[in-house]
Amino acid sequence: MSAQPTARIHLATRPEALSIAAGETALIVVDMQNAYASPGGYTDLAGFDIGGAAAVATRIAETLSAARAAGLMVVYFQNGWDAGYQEAGGPLSPNRLKSNALKTMRRRPELQGKLLAKGGWDYELIEELKPAPTDFVLPKGRYSGFTGTPLDSMLRTRGIRNLVLTGIATNVCVESTLRDAFFHEYFAVLLEDGCHQVGPRFVHDATVYNAETFFGWVTTTGDFISALSAKA
Repeated sequence: MSAQPTARIHLATRPEALSIAAGETALIVVDMQNAYASPGGYTDLAGFDIGGAAAVATRIAETLSAARAAGLMVVYFQNGWDAGYQEAGGPLSPNRLKSNALKTMRRRPELQGKLLAKGGWDYELIEELKPAPTDFVLPKGRYSGFTGTPLDSMLRTRGIRNLVLTGIATNVCVESTLRDAFFHEYFAVLLEDGCHQVGPRFVHDATVYNAETFFGWVTTTGDFISALSAKA
């Protein structure tokens, strides 16, 4: 039997335009959780600026609606660990030493067990971006969505070759996932206004530069939604 034709999405990406098949494309939503996007979440408590997160969430919600209507696979990530933080790594784990959530709890013992613990408010996806029944939600315990998860096998068994990335944080979990996508031979597109950084603005801009120069392609949520509407 011959393969069924699939609609093409013509993207105005940088540094060059891409034409990708809708049926081979997944929208990835990285860590849009209370921890990172809500007042009182871990990132806010750790002293990072989350002021732009609400606007990013609105753009992601619009992108999700367009992606689902176009038949794209949608994958959410939730970053965090078990309530006892065993999944965060042992005493020799660099993750245990570098995680700002774990460092914040060590500095403020009254927060112990409240930050990025599965089952808690901090871990939950924000209300504005609740997954649809057809979406996939994958827990992850490290920055990259490819580390310790079944993402690669899920994508390959569905014929997915192209990933469109949104979420928090541009310079940490989004960039780590984008880099790993490149190393796994996926075409990765970063929606530059559909991501929010942890830290100063220049780290977001550095990720955008890395994406379009070394690891993938870059466009905006508006251009991506327009391309989905015009797919042929």
